[in-house]
Amino acid sequence: MAMTNIPSVDLADFVSDDPARKQKFVDEIGKAYEEIGFVALKNHFLSDQLVEELYKEVKAFFDLPVETKQKYEIEGLAGQRGYISFGKEHAKGKKEGDLKEFWHFGQEPAEDANLKEEYPENVQVSELKDFNHVGMEAYRMLEKTGIYVLRALAVYIGLEETYFDHWASNGNSILRPIHYPPITEEPKGAVRAGAHGDINLITLLMGASTGGLQVLRKDGEWIDAVPGEDELVINVGDMLERHTNNKLRSTIHRVINPPKEQWSEPRYSIPFFMHPRSEMPLDCLEECIDEENPKHYEDITAGEFLHQRLVEIGLLKK
Repeated sequence: MAMTNIPSVDLADFVSDDPARKQKFVDEIGKAYEEIGFVALKNHFLSDQLVEELYKEVKAFFDLPVETKQKYEIEGLAGQRGYISFGKEHAKGKKEGDLKEFWHFGQEPAEDANLKEEYPENVQVSELKDFNHVGMEAYRMLEKTGIYVLRALAVYIGLEETYFDHWASNGNSILRPIHYPPITEEPKGAVRAGAHGDINLITLLMGASTGGLQVLRKDGEWIDAVPGEDELVINVGDMLERHTNNKLRSTIHRVINPPKEQWSEPRYSIPFFMHPRSEMPLDCLEECIDEENPKHYEDITAGEFLHQRLVEIGLLKK
């Protein structure tokens, strides 16, 4: 029977002391990522209270007057931090800008991170005293959740469980609160977010339970991804697909415009794009290469791959 929704998995299984439960989680998420590239995850590290606070801060920010928000759109940062106004970004190969505005929180690395690159500073919003603090608290909890998911995938692939820990902690990850405003007239070719694959290792998405997210199944059918209220949607990005030599799939997805009777409602969603350190080699893993599945990609680092892709989607000039 074809999948009509994305599989739901429970992180409590993976962190339990019962080896059978742990293995059950590894098998479920591994199989889901081979087949559809998406899961809904419950029992992550974001408390209900933190989620509530984050939405409150995010709504307060997007409710600020346009001219206030615009002072946080920093020239020369290629949209890496701070505010990004409407229509700046489009899906690869699409000319219409997406119907959204968003904000970027980035990594604040540990003192002893020994990074080879320097990340831009986060932009501080002076009008909202808790905005930055709450945003970074959520960033940390999503990063922690992501590291546990990557541990499960390492076990699934046959690597040492902590294989991804070093690369993903202090990595170039981005937390992106998005505001899709109410739709006022029939959109001309633009959708809330055009069909695309994600660039990074994995994406952890808050706010998908408000609807609109669709995932392209292997047979070419679009299916609605409908997580439970307290579940995160977590999908494989292109970096992980490449690193696993196409064993784990980065699936094309989109956010469609809602039915007309819901046009008056704004939508907020908050993806966390988990990026590794730029020097992480994304070379196809030996464990994922065999006669059936020969090596599909040239060796490349995460930083080189990211640069290539940012040029393609219009956020960076060559």
